[in-house]
Amino acid sequence: MRLAPVAAAIVLSVAACAPSSPSTPAQSQDKVTLSVWGWGPEENYDKMFAAYEKLNPGVDVDARSFTTATEYDTILSTGLAGDSGPDLAWLRAGANLQPLVEAGRLLPLETSDVPGLKDYDEGVLRSAKGDKDGKVYGVPFAVQTLQVIYNKKIFADHGISPPRTWDDMIAAAEKLKANKIIPFAFGGKDDWMLPIVAGIFGTATWGGDTFLDDVKAKRKTFTDPAFVEGIDQLNKLKPYFPDDVAGVSYTDAQILFSSGKAAMFPGGLWELNFFAEHAKGVELGVFTPPAPKGGQGMMPGFTDGSYGISAKTRHKAEALKFAAWLASKDYGQLFTDTLSIFSAVPGVKPTDPLLKEVSTTFDKQGATYFMNEFAYGNPSSQAVFSKSLQEMLLGRITAEQAAEQLDKSVATWL
Repeated sequence: MRLAPVAAAIVLSVAACAPSSPSTPAQSQDKVTLSVWGWGPEENYDKMFAAYEKLNPGVDVDARSFTTATEYDTILSTGLAGDSGPDLAWLRAGANLQPLVEAGRLLPLETSDVPGLKDYDEGVLRSAKGDKDGKVYGVPFAVQTLQVIYNKKIFADHGISPPRTWDDMIAAAEKLKANKIIPFAFGGKDDWMLPIVAGIFGTATWGGDTFLDDVKAKRKTFTDPAFVEGIDQLNKLKPYFPDDVAGVSYTDAQILFSSGKAAMFPGGLWELNFFAEHAKGVELGVFTPPAPKGGQGMMPGFTDGSYGISAKTRHKAEALKFAAWLASKDYGQLFTDTLSIFSAVPGVKPTDPLLKEVSTTFDKQGATYFMNEFAYGNPSSQAVFSKSLQEMLLGRITAEQAAEQLDKSVATWL
């Protein structure tokens, strides 16, 4: 198996060579090469896909890991439209999947070819379906949760425990700030993170799934005072973010936490794998922010992507067989143990103690991440709201105005 991290700037240079074609270096008369595109550390693909190659010696999985995940959508769309795209690829979920579906770039998957799909929870499988035709276009691979990750040593050194109330959390932040430690490593320069962090701190305030169901049924709108109050938590927490928070990048925030300059990092479960690699020696903990007005907090979560098959693959049978393995419990367990992320495959249990803790919390306090449910439209409501929250952090608009902009965008397609 050959893995090649590919930067966006050089993607088009591979266009002269179609995947799985005779000219591909890894291809031979004795083996079929399946090209797989995705993002993330290349060694993870190496470990996971080597297990499949061992079971199927006639197949070589040529995985390409793109180092610029934020540009991946454009990279993949370009590849699938031509003859230089992959046989299989990581696909975005929900609204972000639809452009590829509507362009006919993907192969619909049937349970006769991928039997494991019949066991998936419908809520998980929905993220890999065409919005209009209801067909399944991918094998869901991950369930992400959103929470606050913290440095256990910094907490212990300052006599801080995971907060039980909102006031506890603010008191901890004040104590850390007084000791010249940034309480929350967070930046608003990369605006895609803003709805995520708004969801971490605001979901309990607006009421989680009950509120989202009311919006879908048009009983409520995003101008509802509870939603406005929820996103306004970002303004209230601003004193505990880095200085000039709107100019701090996502990578900068990761570095602040990894280096021990910040005690907490509001983000996704995917950060655990990153910090395990880049913040070695830092013992990580997680907590769900308590509800500001008392009561239990909520941990948002969502299905994060799927493996899809290109409609242009030259090895349909082999690609479908590989997809069937990707839907198996064996792969799901390998995925969870390798990436420290919950597999979307039913029945997979995490072995990592911290993942077990998160799993227990999510079972009790889980909620739907709001933005994934309302990311449709052109421009997408997600893009509109991300910019609005950035403007809010800059002090150019109020929380009420940001909520109004989201509501107007959603009204164009809901």
